[in-house]
Amino acid sequence: MKIKDCELTIVKRHSEESLEVSDRLKGSLLVKQGFDEETAVEEAKRCLGNIRCESCDLCRLLCPDLCITRNEITNEIEIDYDFCKGCGICAFICPRGAIKMVLEE
Repeated sequence: MKIKDCELTIVKRHSEESLEVSDRLKGSLLVKQGFDEETAVEEAKRCLGNIRCESCDLCRLLCPDLCITRNEITNEIEIDYDFCKGCGICAFICPRGAIKMVLEE
């Protein structure tokens, strides 16, 4: 489903009016950008808004307490909260933002 959405966006973007390469090489003519700011923000939200863990292992590899492991059966990342000291390295390094730090009460 997502691939189809991206294909539709690509087709729309390439069908927009733009300058030919020969015209751009002639001088300082402005080149029409692919997206206006509002559309670019919406596209970024669509593509980057998925906060699911992609199992890149950065959190597991950088955890100083070794409390982040990979489940052998499900192959998913697991955090042992009994050993976690709450340093936040995993949340900081996660490229997807899948780990959030929450203050315990």
